[in-house]
Amino acid sequence: MSAVDTVDLSPADSHGRAYWAVADCWNVVRRGLTHYQRQPILIVWQLGFPIISVLLYGYVFGGAMKAPDGGSVRDFLMPGMFAMTMAFGFMNTAIAVVTDVSKGVVDRFRSMPMAPSAVVTGRGVNDLIVASAELTILAATAFAMGWRTDAGAAASLAAFGLLLLLRFCLIWVGILLGLLVPNQEAAGGLYAVAFPLTMISSVFVPPSTMPDWLGAVAAWNPISSTASAARELFGNPVASDGSWVQENALLMAVVWPLVITAVFAPLAVRRFQRLSR
Repeated sequence: MSAVDTVDLSPADSHGRAYWAVADCWNVVRRGLTHYQRQPILIVWQLGFPIISVLLYGYVFGGAMKAPDGGSVRDFLMPGMFAMTMAFGFMNTAIAVVTDVSKGVVDRFRSMPMAPSAVVTGRGVNDLIVASAELTILAATAFAMGWRTDAGAAASLAAFGLLLLLRFCLIWVGILLGLLVPNQEAAGGLYAVAFPLTMISSVFVPPSTMPDWLGAVAAWNPISSTASAARELFGNPVASDGSWVQENALLMAVVWPLVITAVFAPLAVRRFQRLSR
């Protein structure tokens, strides 16, 4: 019997690709979370910025805003703020990815015997964990400010699920942008894209208060669908002018993220596979 025939596979070698894809993904997630632990200023910024935004818009600008049907301004505003924070999160993803690429971290990962998908999926899971923490702190801050949900626990959890679904689909956009932009300075310039994307929506005001053409753009904005769906599930005032997309906000809050994920996830994975070729 040859030496090859007498060698037994170790337990680690007996695992399939699916096991190692999950295991390597988790190692990348742990690496990302450890990075926050060693540089707490990053997590302070990511969690502190949403709180400051909620306080500013709730107290400073809240008096100049009106909710639909004479409802509470804060009840109308807070679900929109939740959606805006989830939308802005793709910037954090893009900056983290371009930082790893520019420092050679991604090249080191690619040289290791690990699942090719782990770098991309690990970043996505890591960012989703951070987004959940952001959403929890935001909801606690809004509750302390007087925001209330008139719906049951199941509907409220569904609303938070839709908000995280929006964040999940935009993670792929952030990964792709992080792989495309040349450096961190260019990634910071993407705020020029993120800002109007969130402003031209129903986050702060109903689209019906805008010029007709701009209101139509705002109504079809995926962020508007998630914000309106969250308001509906929370039992808060909803901004609707009777258009199809606003009347079907719950449906579109699911359809939009699925479409965005279907488009950008393959593009992000393909771009990652083409690095250094």
